[in-house]
Amino acid sequence: MTLLRKYVLTLSCPDRVGVVAAVSGFVARHSGWITEAQHHSDALAERFFMRQEILADSLTLSLEDFRSAFGAIASEFGMDWRITDSTVRKRVVFLVSKPEHCIYDLLSRWKSGDLAIDIPCVISNHEYFRELVEWHGIPFHHVPVTPETKEAAYDQVMALFDEAQGDTMVLARYMQVLSAKVCDRYRGQIINIHHSFLPSFVGAKPYHQAYTRGVKLIGATCHYVTADLDAGPIIDQDVIRIDHSDSVADLVRYGKDIEKTVLARGLRYHVEDRVLCHGNKTVVFR
Repeated sequence: MTLLRKYVLTLSCPDRVGVVAAVSGFVARHSGWITEAQHHSDALAERFFMRQEILADSLTLSLEDFRSAFGAIASEFGMDWRITDSTVRKRVVFLVSKPEHCIYDLLSRWKSGDLAIDIPCVISNHEYFRELVEWHGIPFHHVPVTPETKEAAYDQVMALFDEAQGDTMVLARYMQVLSAKVCDRYRGQIINIHHSFLPSFVGAKPYHQAYTRGVKLIGATCHYVTADLDAGPIIDQDVIRIDHSDSVADLVRYGKDIEKTVLARGLRYHVEDRVLCHGNKTVVFR
């Protein structure tokens, strides 16, 4: 039996007695060895959330047979659910403009094996990172974006993402606002890093806004992208303390460190199926 290959079962449903027993009992009846189990009951929303890791080789069912057989329980409890194979890497497409810190960090984590994903391509509205990306052996696509060509450009981005069979799109400081068409088509699949502790200071130049306001904390927010600017479900956040002696340049420098860490952490939660969305909120099983 290999201890590496696991199936990850995630679900949410209306909260009621018997959910844990039904799910765990089903797994046990098919000899499943649960190595990690987390759950959360949201009393206000009256909704239940669960994540389990099951040793794949312990089950007497194949993945497809599991999906078929589990359907009856899912229907009984009104579940939104999925089960994935941990050895099948998520295909993550990066979108980037000119800021370098996030793309450098993500590529480094991927190259070292710290971030277990496949990167089928990188898309940018500038040529700036072509040499870096292609040095890593990753296809690079330049898709210019102007006010006049935005619709056609985003159609091309969607076509490239679909052609790459992407699972997730990461805006690694992509300095363009995606169209509602893109956001709606890939809802729950697009991750952004915003250089602010949302909901404060949405939009452009948040560090300048923070400096002007005289705040004592700055941060970064990793969130899912929706058609509402910087308002999607939040995956992860972090902050650091600042004071009156810090300049705008200091804030930008501090912020870059937070941004790349929060983005990498949020992406890891996402690709490990640790994030469950409900409405405009998330439950993150760390």
